[in-house]
Amino acid sequence: MAQQSIVYLNGRMVASGEAHLNIYDLGVVLGATVSEMARTFRHRLFRLEGHLRRLARSLEYVGFDAGVSIARLAEIAEEVVEHNGRLIGAEEELGLVVFITAGESVMYAGADATTRREPTVCVHTFPMPFHAWAAKMRDGARVVTPSIRHVPPQCFPAAVKHRSRVNYYLAEREAQAVDPEAIPLLLDLQGNVAETNTANFLIVEDGTIVSPTLANILPGISREMAAELAVELGIPFAERDFDAARVAMAEEALLVSTPYCIMPAVRINGKPIGEGRPGVTFRRLIDAWSGRVGVDVYRQVVENILVGDAHPTESQDCSGTSRGA
Repeated sequence: MAQQSIVYLNGRMVASGEAHLNIYDLGVVLGATVSEMARTFRHRLFRLEGHLRRLARSLEYVGFDAGVSIARLAEIAEEVVEHNGRLIGAEEELGLVVFITAGESVMYAGADATTRREPTVCVHTFPMPFHAWAAKMRDGARVVTPSIRHVPPQCFPAAVKHRSRVNYYLAEREAQAVDPEAIPLLLDLQGNVAETNTANFLIVEDGTIVSPTLANILPGISREMAAELAVELGIPFAERDFDAARVAMAEEALLVSTPYCIMPAVRINGKPIGEGRPGVTFRRLIDAWSGRVGVDVYRQVVENILVGDAHPTESQDCSGTSRGA
């Protein structure tokens, strides 16, 4: 029988087929879950430290006591990736998910003696599905602004990465009713661009990369990376509000997210952005990104092949320690 991948669940390493949540878990009942997702390059975790720092901030805000330190979670993540990485091909990569729920609902469980009063802690991996992003990376993504709005920071801080995401689900359904390949780009209550359901969103305006302000968006690890690379490349990086009309008039637009790093967006609500094709800023950034991680990110996604130097640049390793962050 083929060896199974492993999952860390509540203090134990178990086979992936044996990892289950109780139906009373508040992650299921209320979506009361904070989470992080990292990825590997050449089977080595990238910027794990930054992801776990953000997880620590999320835990502090929601008041979950995970019962395991951030340092220990880093060790667990490395152990899970080391084991599961042996089960995939050398050209494949893993996504790593860490999630922590509020535990199980005493009210729903009733007298069930097995109910966990402490948070549920899980660390697992999945093979990166590069094929799902290949066409968008090559030709550019199309975004649609749905009527569903971004949850305002008055409800909970945008800096908390959580799984209470039914608004993202509804936004995606609405956008894909217009264009089956569209990605929803959510606006805030004032009509300013916030983020997509899976990525931070940037535009290029008068040669400057512009991000929505952090008051209204998740401070993405990949967004941080894009800002660092922009500085290295001599490209100005700014934060300010902008609406969908400004996106349509921009020179370029970019999606930044952990799985595919950076992707061009070429149309919004059916209108071309810039020249309606991937632009020079995208190419400069993805080339610089590839140099950082020692992998041709573009070809890895588009052609699903591993190309590049076997070692990242000195300014950024893939062990989880971000020297430049």
